[in-house]
Amino acid sequence: MQIQKRNGLIVEFDKERIILAIYKASKSVGIDDIELVKSYSEDVVKKVEEKYPTAIPNVEDIQDIIEGDLIAKEQTKIAKAYILYRQKRTELRKTKQTLLNGLIDDSKLSLNGLLIAKERYLLRDEHRIIIETPLQLFRRVAKTSGGIEKRYGEKKADEYEEKFYNIISTLKFLPAGRILANAGTKNRMMYSSFVIGVPDSMKGIFKALLEKALIQRLGGGIGFSFSRLRQRATPLQSYASASGPVAFIDLFDHASRLTVQKGKRLGANMGSLSIEHPDIIDFITAKDRLGLESFNISVEVTDDFMEAVEKNKYYELKDPATKLPLKKIKAKQVFDILVFMAWKNADPGILFIDRINKDNPLTKLGKIETTDPCGDQPLTPYDGCPIGAINLAKFVGTNKSINWNELSTTTKLSVRFLDNIIDASRFPLSAIEKTVLANRRIGIGVMGWADMLYQLKICYESEEGYELAEKVAKFLRDTVREESENLANERGVFPNFKNSIFKTKQRNASLLAIAPTGSRSILAETSPGIEPHFALGYRRTVFGSIEISYLNQYFETSAKEEGFFSEETMKVVGEKGSIQNIDGVPQKIKKVFVTAHDISPEGHIRMQSSFQKYVDNAISKTINFPEDVTITDVEKAYFLAWKLGCKGITVYRDKSKENQIINISNQ
Repeated sequence: MQIQKRNGLIVEFDKERIILAIYKASKSVGIDDIELVKSYSEDVVKKVEEKYPTAIPNVEDIQDIIEGDLIAKEQTKIAKAYILYRQKRTELRKTKQTLLNGLIDDSKLSLNGLLIAKERYLLRDEHRIIIETPLQLFRRVAKTSGGIEKRYGEKKADEYEEKFYNIISTLKFLPAGRILANAGTKNRMMYSSFVIGVPDSMKGIFKALLEKALIQRLGGGIGFSFSRLRQRATPLQSYASASGPVAFIDLFDHASRLTVQKGKRLGANMGSLSIEHPDIIDFITAKDRLGLESFNISVEVTDDFMEAVEKNKYYELKDPATKLPLKKIKAKQVFDILVFMAWKNADPGILFIDRINKDNPLTKLGKIETTDPCGDQPLTPYDGCPIGAINLAKFVGTNKSINWNELSTTTKLSVRFLDNIIDASRFPLSAIEKTVLANRRIGIGVMGWADMLYQLKICYESEEGYELAEKVAKFLRDTVREESENLANERGVFPNFKNSIFKTKQRNASLLAIAPTGSRSILAETSPGIEPHFALGYRRTVFGSIEISYLNQYFETSAKEEGFFSEETMKVVGEKGSIQNIDGVPQKIKKVFVTAHDISPEGHIRMQSSFQKYVDNAISKTINFPEDVTITDVEKAYFLAWKLGCKGITVYRDKSKENQIINISNQ
């Protein structure tokens, strides 16, 4: 049998979709009997066959038969739930069609997801009119990567395109925003982030500034270490004196505000400085004095410095050029200023630079000095890597266990997909192209971690949660390395392999990087990266009149299963975001369904460190603090992150920034 979809396509009739539809309706009213549902589904299939022996029914025809059969069997509760669900879906389709200027969206995206897709990824014509649907977007991306297979003599290019399309369209894997937006277009720059070196010369500094503009006009973010620049007021041969790194960071920030990217976004930057630089205090306080809106700033902290703080000893400030000591200063004095500024402004963050270089796979090519803007990719100058995230929420089966085989298949396809993107991408600078192709780094990350824990009924802040994090991270590491070795045997090792630490063949110099997935997690309607949800529910109005309400689907399901679901309770959840102070919610549910501010800073850090043990790059993660946290608490968090082997840490005290994106009620 065949069926006509709403977009006119004729596809094979899938009985499982009927079973799923009836099962969802029955479960929503407390009837969890899969065998009963299967028997009803068999009856529906027979009626479809009888009514359409030769003709091809459409989706609405099938749904009418389901509805009629449930009513005939006097299953009024299930029938009512199914009818209401159908009505909601009809309303959703109409709203989506309006947003897409009449195009029919046949994807599984929520309204929130479609809004993100429309704003950032869907193609438009010269009049800014949307000209593709989400599924066409996913096909465009899959085709771009799949087409590279032909370069390597792969006769199954179409087959890989279909495999890539399947994991992307089902939201099991989502490439980075640059890939979604630019794949298959004239702007083929599909890398999100790079690192550019800043040498200690006027020519070198302004060359870096030009390179920055060339990268950011195409949508890329950039990390800079300013540690090579001589200190402020150093005498120069021209009888002038050096401006110092902070002055040039201010210049780079101003240039970013002149280079506005698609969506009116400022170019993203990371500016870092060595803890041993003579201008370090000037740098630590720079955000407080100068704003630096387009910059995240981080201090490159050594193990020696942290030990000096711990033992209340002095440490040496060094000349950036000669590396010779200039003077000694109390480590605790600098650290206290650093902690205070992070408490006050959420900047600067810390890069544990020795730990980063301990895991540097290309030590023969030099030390890593800094990272990309979000801190997840430590890179040497002119390097970068394409990124994508595996949606862990999609790999929990109906038996409440992880489907490891399916996760393995998706992970391996993700490695191949991103390795192809390296060859498919355009690069803004020849130096970047040369370095990228020599190292072939990729960054496989994750999202949906909190939603995976929700489904498994595991508390985020628990030994069970940390142990599972290590298990998942190790599984991903082993799987990506296995696939990279397979690709190396098939296509050859990366050119700089001879300068690497690897003992077995590898196609890629690095493989795992847990990047932030803010927009993509909204696209997939799941939790970002390894972060907990910021809120379980919220409401917002978009385009002036369209009200969007979000309620975490796993919480809603648990509420119905546990018998405390009500429209009033869900409304309160949408207003407060957290359920910890809501009466009527069982304690076991409160324990599992935690949000960012329900978790202690230690819990955040321990989760980050659990993943970091098996991630060869780094992790973008925010350590959330309540508004009334003490400076001492922030200090303790920094030491814990260092001792647990994190490669960096960013803290955020609630309401420490004036323009905070999301606020939730504590009432």
